[in-house]
Amino acid sequence: MSQEDPSNVRELISEARIQERVSELARQIEADYEGTDEVVLVGILKGSFIFLADLARRLSIPRRIEFMAVSSYRDGDRAGAVRLLMDLRTDIRQRHVIIVEDIVDSGRTLEYLLNNLKARGPASVESCVLVRKPDGEHTPTVRYLGFEIPDAWVVGYGLDFAEQHRPLPYIGVLEQPPGDAASDEPSR
Repeated sequence: MSQEDPSNVRELISEARIQERVSELARQIEADYEGTDEVVLVGILKGSFIFLADLARRLSIPRRIEFMAVSSYRDGDRAGAVRLLMDLRTDIRQRHVIIVEDIVDSGRTLEYLLNNLKARGPASVESCVLVRKPDGEHTPTVRYLGFEIPDAWVVGYGLDFAEQHRPLPYIGVLEQPPGDAASDEPSR
């Protein structure tokens, strides 16, 4: 069986429900930023790319799309340290910024991103997150939230397990992680 075979993925949130919720989030963002010159959407690679694309297409307000990439890693005894792999290519001073993230699990990555971007002097920084698991030890405020989900490994709609299942049009729970891939560091 191929790791890409979705037979070990149980659907959690349907494609139709995701698309409906993305439209609702776009309407919320449009209402909040009506009259603003431009909003900078910062997609966090890799997991947010499908969500970001769908969200950006639904927005009618002026927007710019940028990307960042970060990695969580173990630094000695300190688990979950976050490091920047790819930074923005544009200055965000005095601009309205929305971080577009696929998932909040522990909250460390989003907390890092919020602090990092706020230090750059933007007019505002908010977050738009597709899914959030039950409260982690670091739980930053999420302004625009797609779905609360159970504490399970989810894949699809950009979310992966060892680079597999990102293209699925729905979000599902990975029932049985594939063989040796379970030891790989997730690549969200």
